[in-house]
Amino acid sequence: MTTSRTCTVAEYLAVRLEQLGITHLFGVPGNHLGPFLSTLHQKTTVHWVGTPTEGGAGQAADGYTRVKVADAEIALGEQGIGAAAVTYGVGAFNLLNAIGGAYTEYVPLIAINAAPTYEEWLNQRAIGLLTSHMSQRPECNLDVYRQVTVDAQAISNPGLAPSQIDGALTACLTHRRPVYLEVMEDVWEARCPAPRGRLTRRERPLTAKNKRMLDAAVTACMQLVRDHDHNPILWAGEEIDRFNLAREFESLVRMTGIPYCTTVGAKSVISEDTPGFSGVYNGKASDPKVADVFQNAGCRIGLGSWATSKNLGGKRSIGEDWAVAAHEGVHVGASYFPDVQLEQFLPALQDAFIEYFGVGYFTADYFAAAHKNGLDVPATTDAYLASLTGGPYPERVTYDSFFRHVNAFLASQTVEGPGERTTPFTVISDAAFALIGSMNLRMPERASYVAQNSWLSIGYSVGAATGVAFGRRHARKRPLVFVGDGSFQETCQEMSTHTRHGLRPVVFVLDNEGFYGIEQMLVHPCYYKEGTPPSDGADFYNELHPWQYEKLAQVFGSDKHPMYGCTVGTHSELAALLEKIAEPTHEINRGPVVVRVQLKRHDYPKALQYKIAENCPPPVGISSEGTAR
Repeated sequence: MTTSRTCTVAEYLAVRLEQLGITHLFGVPGNHLGPFLSTLHQKTTVHWVGTPTEGGAGQAADGYTRVKVADAEIALGEQGIGAAAVTYGVGAFNLLNAIGGAYTEYVPLIAINAAPTYEEWLNQRAIGLLTSHMSQRPECNLDVYRQVTVDAQAISNPGLAPSQIDGALTACLTHRRPVYLEVMEDVWEARCPAPRGRLTRRERPLTAKNKRMLDAAVTACMQLVRDHDHNPILWAGEEIDRFNLAREFESLVRMTGIPYCTTVGAKSVISEDTPGFSGVYNGKASDPKVADVFQNAGCRIGLGSWATSKNLGGKRSIGEDWAVAAHEGVHVGASYFPDVQLEQFLPALQDAFIEYFGVGYFTADYFAAAHKNGLDVPATTDAYLASLTGGPYPERVTYDSFFRHVNAFLASQTVEGPGERTTPFTVISDAAFALIGSMNLRMPERASYVAQNSWLSIGYSVGAATGVAFGRRHARKRPLVFVGDGSFQETCQEMSTHTRHGLRPVVFVLDNEGFYGIEQMLVHPCYYKEGTPPSDGADFYNELHPWQYEKLAQVFGSDKHPMYGCTVGTHSELAALLEKIAEPTHEINRGPVVVRVQLKRHDYPKALQYKIAENCPPPVGISSEGTAR
């Protein structure tokens, strides 16, 4: 940090990024950004990571931030925050999608946009002279980013730069959402007052009114449990992860014994070895056995869980047997208690449960209870969790058998660590079939699963793997990526960054014969129903050009920067590959690995069976009971 009383604006921002614990800045350079990057390199320890695309830079910053926020080992001074930097107009608009996703999913990012000089803007205003990347609307970049950030600033006056920068960064920390800084090129080298002190999150104070509302919400939740047979189930959601409340949630689970599920977005928010874990509840797209157990409980308590069309089938989440604490309020049945913060609600709820019911009162096996009630579920929770792993496998891989095999591999690589078992991998899942398939992987270690489950931008996982790899490099956590073929074609070039920096992710490209499977399922699920006549070309718009994905290793790799590619279509081929990945000294582990997983076009994760059952009549000549007419 500078010791002088003044510094340049570039130095001011660079020092603030370093103070926030940011170790890597992702982006695509340009002439407007050059002065800042030179200062960043000279004055700080923050490393610049150039990516092939601005969208990939934003995805990398998003993945980096998620693991930094989640890691229990965040170093002193780190706030769990990431950043991407681009050039005005063409770069900023490419970055916009990633920032939109971060805004939707509460990921605190800093979007830095280097703009033309103040002089050039005066020329544009006076005589209409446009320089590179300008449009006729001077505030078009700023206006767009105001829609997906909690603070957006255009910095043209170096005297105001410190207050604008500090205000935006404080908002990013406080709201845990993205902010935008647009800095004009000639401002970078102008001088301003040097940074003073450090920036921190500004927590909302607990007022007497807030305390009364909190107490009322807890009381209502307690009454809900008493009214519904004293057998609640918890549903841990995204805000547990984003607000770093894993310890508080785990304490609630262990002290009360209440069984729990998670959303996909909160998967591995605590170790899935924690007693009471009952699977991932994703509404109709859940494993049917998990859905049965979840609905068989007396009442459901969502904690930080978001209602989306994906995890609740588009239906309302609140009924008389529901409570949900999220978005700065608590719903209990039809009642709503506003301005109740999750970080205060969790310990207050635990205290109330312990005071009224005692420690461990709710300890139960809900699979056993559901099985006893005649539901078609395994006899115990342990039996259900065990069923997610291993064979027998068919000869050729399917979506479901592939992930069961990967589950067995992850189990074989898990070792006992201090406090919990640890895995050498961080799983990163893309949207669509990859997300549905991977949601039932067993993750023994906290914060070992990353997915964008609400925004669902296809291709996210490939760029995010860059940031996850850098964010977890010190811990030697290797990204294990699952991505569909259509998604991969959007962002495959981000693997060149993996190769260049030796990041060593393993990227499984799920190739179902060159087809947007999830889109076909959403628009025309009967395509997948066995016995359905051909669709007469109704799938033409979901066709992909077939790629030989494994040969990208020859495109991106070299002797200096190796990359390995292969194809698997059978479980014996998959087993042979996983054996190599498990051997640290094997040559394929010198760099990234891209694996083309060959699947049949009409295959799909069976958790989506409900789409077919709800939308597709029986084939001609077959009754709804499955008998011939």
